[in-house]
Amino acid sequence: MTQASVSAVPQSAPVPVAIPLRELLPWAVFGLLLALVLIYFVGAEEGAVSMVSGQNVHEFVHDGRHLLGFPCH
Repeated sequence: MTQASVSAVPQSAPVPVAIPLRELLPWAVFGLLLALVLIYFVGAEEGAVSMVSGQNVHEFVHDGRHLLGFPCH
């Protein structure tokens, strides 16, 4: 019996796929708005600038505030 010879087939380099800016921009804006809302609720949702009455939001994000370096008391 003879062994089949394996021939090396040259492979072409991978071609990068261009992502159009028009497809990326709505997701980037959405991510930015989501980040701003998150930063507001973690960093500023208490006291005079509070949009939600009571301490429920503050207590929910309390440990996250300290983890991110926001003072709260």
